[in-house]
Amino acid sequence: MNQNIEITQDELNRSNEIIGTIAKYYSERIVGQKSLQKSLLISLLANGHILLESVPGLAKTTAAKVLTEAVNGKFSRIQCTPDLLPSDIIGTQIFNYADNSFETKIGPIYANFVLLDEVNRSSAKTQSATLEAMQERQITIDNKKYKLPDIFIVIATQNPIEQEGTYLLAEAQLDRFLLKEKLNYPTEDEEIEILKRLEDKVFSNSKAVLSLDDIKFLQGLTEKVYMDEAVKKYIIQIIEATRFPAHYIDKKLAEYVNLGSSTRGAIAFMQCAKALALISGRNYVIPEDIKDLRYVVLRHRISLNFAAVADDISVEKIIDAIFGAIPTP
Repeated sequence: MNQNIEITQDELNRSNEIIGTIAKYYSERIVGQKSLQKSLLISLLANGHILLESVPGLAKTTAAKVLTEAVNGKFSRIQCTPDLLPSDIIGTQIFNYADNSFETKIGPIYANFVLLDEVNRSSAKTQSATLEAMQERQITIDNKKYKLPDIFIVIATQNPIEQEGTYLLAEAQLDRFLLKEKLNYPTEDEEIEILKRLEDKVFSNSKAVLSLDDIKFLQGLTEKVYMDEAVKKYIIQIIEATRFPAHYIDKKLAEYVNLGSSTRGAIAFMQCAKALALISGRNYVIPEDIKDLRYVVLRHRISLNFAAVADDISVEKIIDAIFGAIPTP
């Protein structure tokens, strides 16, 4: 066992109850988008950051607010634009004329859930302002460090890269997102349901159904979920295959890969798999959890070259080839 204390049945029952409450609250306010619900729950349990990509108007912002409302957390929304400055996010020193001194004003980054809306609309300098907060969970203003809340999750949204007026996120920043989820348009029936719920004012009724202490309990329990050594080895083999794809998959397909995953990819698999196991009502990880997470964990950690774009080769196709080449334990 990789933990000294096993998860008891009572703890598992409480976990199932809390997760069920969050899922019910989400489903009442968000129509469809089941993959988004799962990814948000995983980021919540693993206390990790999530990047959401889609065209505008697919409930990314609403989903982030719903998650915050459910657990009674502090929410900040930052609309990213080309003229946004780093100080607009982390804060700055302001001169107080009353006593002729400078005082620190902490920016909107200080919250439990921070929505960076259309993050790829801001400049690279502004994007990098969140790196320290996301990785170290602290900010620095005038050489003084300020610790961020224990529950601190950045939910960043971005429009598709090919749209005009956007800035590619740097690999270093992409790697700090635990997950990357892509959203699709709702079905016809789902859009009809959205209109019905708008008429019934379902979306305007918001209230907390849980507390941040419930989330801390889930996060502590997630760390205790058991992962066998064979599953850990499976993860490492997958990460290794992203770095040296020619050793594992078709060489022509491997030529499209420019850069593989870092060690953060392996850590993300472990953290997310434990969270997914708990969401599924288990206190142990199975290999199918790793397979289920393959896109959200790896799609932003494998960099493809221009030839892949020209030949319309998606990163998901590379990921599928790698998983097909690695034996399941």
